[in-house]
Amino acid sequence: MKLIMDIHEVMKYLPHRYPFLLVDGVIAMEPAKSIVALKNVSINEPFFQGHFPGRPVMPGVLIIEALAQAATILAYKSTDTFPSSGVKYYFAGIDSARFRRVVEPGDQLELKIQLLRVKQDIWKLSGEAFVDGQLACSSEFLSAKRNKV
Repeated sequence: MKLIMDIHEVMKYLPHRYPFLLVDGVIAMEPAKSIVALKNVSINEPFFQGHFPGRPVMPGVLIIEALAQAATILAYKSTDTFPSSGVKYYFAGIDSARFRRVVEPGDQLELKIQLLRVKQDIWKLSGEAFVDGQLACSSEFLSAKRNKV
């Protein structure tokens, strides 16, 4: 898959850094509508040391976080803003999270986000994470835009 945003550009749109940067690239985007991003899951991820010894599994909460980070890139690109401009998007709520399969080292998460609506500064989105075309996780979530005070 050809990247339209590599890790260097991703880092311009996400304030997160290692070990909490969970998006490696973007392969498709339609501003104010959708984004498809990638997360390469490596055995070197720090959470695998304790989750779980002998059977490393990516924590579900981090899959949700990866979806939220992909949504954040969509929000910044859609509003032509950057974290460096003082605009921040915060995770504000989650609904209907479901986990369908485990995510293990060596997997690549394909993170698909759809913007459902924006009302004032609250974004409602749906997200799905796939591994090899199989649904691993799905949820709806809210993101709140805040300007630097």
